[in-house]
Amino acid sequence: MSEGEGYAGIASYYADRIRKGEIPAGSKLPSLRDVCDSHGVSMKTAARAFSQLKAWGLTVPKPGVGTIAAAPVSDNIEGRVKTFAATGRALAAGETSEILEIGTVAADELIATRLDIEPGTPVAVRRRVVSRDGVPTHYSSSYYPAYVISAVPELMEPVSTGGSRELASERLGSAQKGVLEEVTCRFATEVEKSALGLTGSVQVMQIVRTVHLKDGRIVEVGVKIVSGSTPLKWYTDLE
Repeated sequence: MSEGEGYAGIASYYADRIRKGEIPAGSKLPSLRDVCDSHGVSMKTAARAFSQLKAWGLTVPKPGVGTIAAAPVSDNIEGRVKTFAATGRALAAGETSEILEIGTVAADELIATRLDIEPGTPVAVRRRVVSRDGVPTHYSSSYYPAYVISAVPELMEPVSTGGSRELASERLGSAQKGVLEEVTCRFATEVEKSALGLTGSVQVMQIVRTVHLKDGRIVEVGVKIVSGSTPLKWYTDLE
């Protein structure tokens, strides 16, 4: 990096290293003084860069040690849309997606209400667990109406498409417009605990997301389960 680079560039530099696993979770980051020396910036600039990393949820302070890389977290849908736009992949660096189940189920009330169909109507479902650097971050089930499967039959195959919403949006000829995310807390089911490596009676966050296209159609209703040790986090830049 060039001398005198601003705080944003320094924050992005360390964020990229953390996401790629070059600075593993639990590892200590350089001290602020080392950052000043390495990047030719003032203590104020270095501190601002580290504040940005903390705001992104990528680092945490550890008394007596300094700043360490945080455990993997699960990105929200906005982050994944931006990742796909930048890289052509919905998964971030170091992430993998394992498909656990593909099939057709009768929509329960939660799914039927959001798809505006009658409970019991058949819908397609894809269940998977996403891990970052080998650590499970979330277990999710994506539900699709018949017109999405007609446009994207690949969704019924047990392989990751690397961006199912984006592919469906392209095939349906309408861009993604927005997503409603509803977050609640409840106890994990046995299936969820098995997928996330959890034991005992443990609470998880359930995020129900309904993704709308610009033409008004719904491309996906997803139910995402995140354990308490890998919470859903996101940072919104208000500048």
